[in-house]
Amino acid sequence: MTCPSLLRHPRVVDVAGDLARRSTARVHDLFQAESGRAQLARFALVGAISSALYAVLFVAVEGVGEQPANLAGALASTLLANELHRRLTFHAGGRVGWFTAQWEGGGLAVVGLVATSLALAALDHLAGDTSWQVEVLLIGAVTGAIGLLRFVALRAWVFTTRSSAHE
Repeated sequence: MTCPSLLRHPRVVDVAGDLARRSTARVHDLFQAESGRAQLARFALVGAISSALYAVLFVAVEGVGEQPANLAGALASTLLANELHRRLTFHAGGRVGWFTAQWEGGGLAVVGLVATSLALAALDHLAGDTSWQVEVLLIGAVTGAIGLLRFVALRAWVFTTRSSAHE
C-alpha cells in the first residue's frame, strides 16, 4: 500500500512514472523486437502456455493410458504452439501460412513426441507404476531439452524470411 503523503512529493511520482514507462517499454520491446533474445523470450512464453495445455490434457486422458494421454496432449499443444509461434514468437503470420507452420513445425514436434514416448516407456520399465506428477515432470524435462533444439530449427528453417510461394 502506498503512503498518500509520498504521492504529494513530485520526485516520488517522477521516479514511479519513469519506472512504469521503462517497464512498459521493455514489455513492448519483448513483444515487438525481432532479436533472437526477444524471440527466445516469446518462445518460452508460448512453451509455457502450450505445456499447460499439454499437462491438462495429459491428466484428463491419463486414465486410458499414459501413451494415449501423451499423444492427445502432444497433438493439441503442438497445434496451439505452432500457431502462436507463427504469429507471436516469429511474427511470421504474413510470411508463413497456417498449413505450412503446422506441417513443418509439426514435423519437428514428432521428435518431441517420440522422445517423450520413449521416456515414458523407460520410466514405466524402470520404476513401474508412477504417479501422474512424476510422469508430467519427466515429460517437462524432456520437452524442455527438445524445446531448445526446436527453437533453433524453427528460427532457422520454418519461420525464416524466405518466400512462401508454395502455400
